[in-house]
Amino acid sequence: MGYFLIGLLVITLSMVNIIEEANCEISPTILSKIERMNRMGPYLGIVAPNNFELNPLLASQAFVPYPSLPIIDFAGRRFRFGKISNQRVVIVMTGLGMVNAGVATQLLVSLFRLKGVLHYGIAGNADVNLQIGDVTIPQFWAHSGLWNWQRYGDGIDNELALEAAGDYTREIGHLQFSKYSNRTDNLLNRIWYQPEEIFPVTGTPEVRQHVFWIPVDKSYFNLARQLENTKLPQCVNTTCLPRPPKVTIVERGMSASVFVDNAAYRTFLSSKFNVTAVEMESAAVALICHQQKLPFVVIRALSDLAGGGSDLSNEANLFGSLAAQNSVDVLVKFIGLIPHGAKFASSSSS
Repeated sequence: MGYFLIGLLVITLSMVNIIEEANCEISPTILSKIERMNRMGPYLGIVAPNNFELNPLLASQAFVPYPSLPIIDFAGRRFRFGKISNQRVVIVMTGLGMVNAGVATQLLVSLFRLKGVLHYGIAGNADVNLQIGDVTIPQFWAHSGLWNWQRYGDGIDNELALEAAGDYTREIGHLQFSKYSNRTDNLLNRIWYQPEEIFPVTGTPEVRQHVFWIPVDKSYFNLARQLENTKLPQCVNTTCLPRPPKVTIVERGMSASVFVDNAAYRTFLSSKFNVTAVEMESAAVALICHQQKLPFVVIRALSDLAGGGSDLSNEANLFGSLAAQNSVDVLVKFIGLIPHGAKFASSSSS
């Protein structure tokens, strides 16, 4: 009877933990693990978009998992602990798109003691002067998927809906669909790009601010300059790129929950905003870190020319794995540059 009661108690406690975690509450068991790992911090938070980019890092000799507690699973996320270049790290995968990236990054910064966030992965390329496999480190990031879609019939000078209330602006600019139509009339009219509403931790709760271009951390960015022109592998089996890929410092990258496989839109983004890396997560990571006043930098390797048009056929299918590995290699090199015990003040850059 005694063993039965003990077993029943264990099952009951386990069910309580399951229910708490299902409701996104932190169970005592998980909380104890989080507190234990935080006593060993602070960490560099490493954010990967998906398994395609995460697995090369986990398989590399650079990453050494903690033997006693290598993972903590919470809220559908797996947080991995270890060291890279003798720096303590906690790694999380976001999943596809801006919402997933924002949720995973907020969980990371809320649960664990961090001294900075490093985001890496692959991206589409909007700059025809760069090559597949090149690794870009942009100074600024923006979310290009927050729009005010103008009513058909309204002209370029017409006030946008809710513009007078301060909710929307025409300052950033617009995309007019009729410029890309073979017909004389286009019911899609135009969309105006919008800044994000943000609520910084140092601000007044529920009093919004606005930001469009989010700067990476100045100290991280200066460290990244030391990697510029680093040569990287250029071949997949016997198929090689025209030249060895390199690390390149660029001005801007853009994200939205839209896969850009369209040359006209790529050209528009490049000419309008001077962006290079185009993908689906980095701006969300940037927005979270910016609001939390946490230093961050983004490392994105170019896997294809967005929308095609280069002389390299099947770009992403052929060279995607090379780009993913290049992003991991540059991430590891960057971590090796960070002084041990370094504390960066904010995520601002100039």
